[in-house]
Amino acid sequence: MVSKVLDWNKYRSACIDAAAEGIVMLENKGDVLPLADGTKVALFGRMQTHYYKSGTGSGGMVNVHHVTDIREGFMEQPGITLDSELMEIYDKWDEENPMDPGLGWGKESWSQPEMPLSREVADKFAAKNDVAVVIIARTAGEDRDNSADMGAYYLRDTEEQMISVVSQAFEKTVVLLNVGNIIDMSFVAKYDIQTVLYVWQSGMFGGTAVAKVIAGEITPSGCLPDTIAKSLEAYPSNSNFGNVDILEDTYEEDIFVGYRYFQTFAPQDVLYPFAEGKSYTTFEYGDITSEYKDSTLVASCKVTNTGSYAGRKAVTVFVKAPSGKLSKPARVLAGFAKTKTLAPGESETVTISAPARYFASFDDDGRTGLGTGLILDKGEYIVYMGGNVSEVSEIGSFEISDTTLVEALSCALAPRKNFKRMVAIPDGDGFKVGYEDTPVATVNMLDDRMTRVMPEIPQTGDKGIKLIDVKNGKATMEEFVAQLTDEDLSLIIRGEGMGSPKVTVGTAAAFGGISKELMAMGIPTLCCTDGPSGMRIDSGKKAFSLPNGTCLASTFNPDTIEELYTYCGIEMLINRIDSLLGPGINIHRHPLNGRNFEYFSEDPVLTGKMAVAQVTALEKSGVTPTIKHLCANNRETKRRDMNSVLSSRALREVYLLPFEIAIREGKARSVMSSYNRINGRYSANNYEQNTMVLREQWGYTGIVMTDWWAYIAKNGDDSKDYNLTSHSVMARSQNDIYMVCAHVEKSDLLETDCYKDLTEGDGSRITRAELQRNAMNILRFAMDTPAMDRINGNEVTVEQIDNPFKDEDVRVSADVYYDLDDSVEIPVTADTKEGKDIVFGISASKPGIYLIDLKGRSSLGELAQIPMTVYIQSIPISVVTWNGTNGEEVCHQAKCMMYSRNNVYRIHFGGNGVEITGLKISYKCPIGED
Repeated sequence: MVSKVLDWNKYRSACIDAAAEGIVMLENKGDVLPLADGTKVALFGRMQTHYYKSGTGSGGMVNVHHVTDIREGFMEQPGITLDSELMEIYDKWDEENPMDPGLGWGKESWSQPEMPLSREVADKFAAKNDVAVVIIARTAGEDRDNSADMGAYYLRDTEEQMISVVSQAFEKTVVLLNVGNIIDMSFVAKYDIQTVLYVWQSGMFGGTAVAKVIAGEITPSGCLPDTIAKSLEAYPSNSNFGNVDILEDTYEEDIFVGYRYFQTFAPQDVLYPFAEGKSYTTFEYGDITSEYKDSTLVASCKVTNTGSYAGRKAVTVFVKAPSGKLSKPARVLAGFAKTKTLAPGESETVTISAPARYFASFDDDGRTGLGTGLILDKGEYIVYMGGNVSEVSEIGSFEISDTTLVEALSCALAPRKNFKRMVAIPDGDGFKVGYEDTPVATVNMLDDRMTRVMPEIPQTGDKGIKLIDVKNGKATMEEFVAQLTDEDLSLIIRGEGMGSPKVTVGTAAAFGGISKELMAMGIPTLCCTDGPSGMRIDSGKKAFSLPNGTCLASTFNPDTIEELYTYCGIEMLINRIDSLLGPGINIHRHPLNGRNFEYFSEDPVLTGKMAVAQVTALEKSGVTPTIKHLCANNRETKRRDMNSVLSSRALREVYLLPFEIAIREGKARSVMSSYNRINGRYSANNYEQNTMVLREQWGYTGIVMTDWWAYIAKNGDDSKDYNLTSHSVMARSQNDIYMVCAHVEKSDLLETDCYKDLTEGDGSRITRAELQRNAMNILRFAMDTPAMDRINGNEVTVEQIDNPFKDEDVRVSADVYYDLDDSVEIPVTADTKEGKDIVFGISASKPGIYLIDLKGRSSLGELAQIPMTVYIQSIPISVVTWNGTNGEEVCHQAKCMMYSRNNVYRIHFGGNGVEITGLKISYKCPIGED
């Protein structure tokens, strides 16, 4: 039996190290940081005790036992003294002005009201402190975008007032940005601020990481994964982002995303360039070399720490391709590396290798005379090395004598409507913006789909072959699949969720051995749960919350990410979770995308390399990541309805490239498709994406699953006529699993179209051979999972060292579900008087409005207030405040909606003292009739 070790202290250290390494220092005038021992600090901003560990939604809903906020982190540093009087002022105001929790999915406030601050108060604390530290915080979230409003992308008036009076009163002002994504930075020049750091949303230990950097225990080495422009309007995608009236984003900027645009056309519009990040120390480059050989660029240099502090340095390599028949950006990132922590005077040689495909161009209409595909135009390629994109130095060049085809590729996913795309027109020593007609699709690759499908396997009925026999080489996969009935084939392409009782309580879905019949054949029931910043387990079970994607990308260090996620993978094993739904590897096309916090960068190579690190780490631990969301999912508003219109070239060079890197280099074997349409076709049923690009061109052999409750075009075409049940056209596209159905057993067979289309149809929508192919994709994946090992007696054991959750009483197995038709009484066994959560599952027979009736008492006096929050699937849906009752029993009622069949409830108390004596859930009425 295989065993692993999870040392929770080392895991915690890895979290802190990654969070600290991702912190980006943009300003440090006068070397205000690091703070000297004995520094007296005045901490401003109500969010000093409300650190945003992550954004919200599936990417951040991790239940934790504690979040270290920034104030707490500072108090851990013996060399920093915080002003206690100022802290008391903020605590009192915070108590009188409680945080808005934002009840419901996607209802959270993007920021919280800030305490008004006068110049007199600022002057008072400036007189007795050395440095002011101001905290600005923003959350972020799924299913809604950021907005160009105060309190969102821009500062609130009270935040501006705070920065203004503090920076006038103090000689040294430090601003910390606890945000998920970049915000407007015009305030930096407006006020007398010395130091600014993006500390991001860095997980549950973020406050500790911030304090270690401020105190100089760790030297900042993070670099911006995005360009910060002087204005929102300067971003080339701004006029084509988030149009809710036409539900369509046209990517007119084409390949000119982020720094590719600014470096080519508008460097004057940049406030902070891509890869910018300052340090407490200084570095020098030497022994620089570059060579292009065998379709690979290799560059190296010796990095020497020439300053007074130990620190790390990220080194970047950019390439400028010649202007030929294809328009080119001025520079593209070809690769990067990070040194170890170098002591003053210490050196390290770093080597960066970049395959030609990273800086090749995609010819989507054959204009170079070599057909469609990735090409290198003839001419001189200039190589740059250094730090941020604006300050790198030319270190060499190489010549391509003839235009070369790197890889022939058909234009799958090409647009089906005419539009103009941006091009770079040579203009003296630079370029000016031009536009050209975008090449459009000329064929429908779905028409000859059967030429790419294996022959149907004759069905044999049950021969007693189990899936373990295939894994052990005693039978072939074809022999096993021959046993699957039409019913089996129609059910195996479904996942059950959320909160399926067949797997770990409170997770996103069960799939694979999803029905009794499939389980009887030795197919394991697999469990996946939301990520990527740690495990979302809606039962309230605690997990580690990790730094968000933007923070991780800012490290520019895949090794740091791999170490962190190796621990995360072992944590997944403990919780019997086979697949983490992450990393998210969509591109930061526009700063207002609400889910940018979950993704990495505006650059595809940086994004792809971060994804490879996570894939490698989780697979090394025996579990699997699911890279998402394929593809062009770059906004949240109306995400299931919108259409991303873009060229084949933009897809290949920007939006598909991270997925290609994760699959070809990282060997990713689980992919999630996106909600949106790509050039008119829903991702869930997009044949050219799910078969032609993934399988035929990249050689992908893993599974593809839909996003949860994804739309499918009824006929699998460009129509907006969609539903959730056209599983036939989903499966024929080679999207293998529909996520999710409320319940999956043989009795649910006819709830989707697949069985009827298979047994009564003419094969135009689905064939048996295609479903057998999908089943084989799923089964190959299932054979190499912890669930497969477990059902065959080979479960991996984990020795836990210093487990912080050892006293937790939340169960992993699903034996706490209650069936609900009209009403059900829930036994209360949790000791709520001691503040323990009540956790249970409800299997509701129908969606609707439900009432939650509670009885309870408290021995506290009538003025006592104990808030109670009701969560369903980790989403807060109601807050009830209990007063003390002097021991008398009282009743409270809350109301909620249940859409899904399986729902995990968690009733959380904000303090001790309430004894719940009765709990009942009752159906009230259909949704919309309340």
